[in-house]
Amino acid sequence: MVTAAGDGWEPTDIYEAGLRSTAGRLWAHHPDGRRIPLPVHRWRGTLPPRSEPEAVAALSGVTVGGVAGAGAAGGGGALAAGDLSLLWRCAGPTLDVGCGPGRLAAALAARGVPALGIDVAPLAVRLSRQAGAVALRRDVFGRLPAEGRWVALLLADGNIGIGGDPVRLLRRAGQLLAPTGQVLVEVEPPGTPTGPVRLRLEDATGRISKPFAWCLVSLDELAVLAPAAGLLVAGSWQSAGRHFAALGHG
Repeated sequence: MVTAAGDGWEPTDIYEAGLRSTAGRLWAHHPDGRRIPLPVHRWRGTLPPRSEPEAVAALSGVTVGGVAGAGAAGGGGALAAGDLSLLWRCAGPTLDVGCGPGRLAAALAARGVPALGIDVAPLAVRLSRQAGAVALRRDVFGRLPAEGRWVALLLADGNIGIGGDPVRLLRRAGQLLAPTGQVLVEVEPPGTPTGPVRLRLEDATGRISKPFAWCLVSLDELAVLAPAAGLLVAGSWQSAGRHFAALGHG
């Protein structure tokens, strides 16, 4: 049964319920009626990588043997297929925006790369720290450590949608970057229907959140969005069916 409190529950409350859910059950309700399951297991690093076990081992310093060695996040979390294509590009201090439970920031820490995860959800920050990451409860648009000095800034798992205005978010990312730094972005495949949306989250008990602003961005849209934010697309790639791009100051 779907339930709501007034106009709905706070999105952070429903998100945290999904993170706590043993089965990792969380859905996004779109205005057109679609109810899309969200990849909580991937965020939490609770599924073993589907490929690249030897590369994961090289990243985390563990020995792969059978199922063992899947923990690439230093705290037992597993990297998802395609994650390594992002992490290999983090050549210095890295800010993981919307880090969730911290699988990427923790994997970088295990590799010896300075990394900071930020998230607005207290549970996400706590799980990140348990996984071995340095994490703070911060909003990307608020004051942050080392502004203008980050070598890499991650917007993985579709987090370019944060706030519903990708130009504003990318402009902020550019302020946080070092002059030669790069924003590493995960986007939707070319040709995917995109644009700003008002989403609601649903947890395993049927609770529905208040609507919140998000934006879906495809790879082909970055050529327009990035210059509007003062950035240029330096390159793009695919890995394990996921689409990524690197943006810089040019």
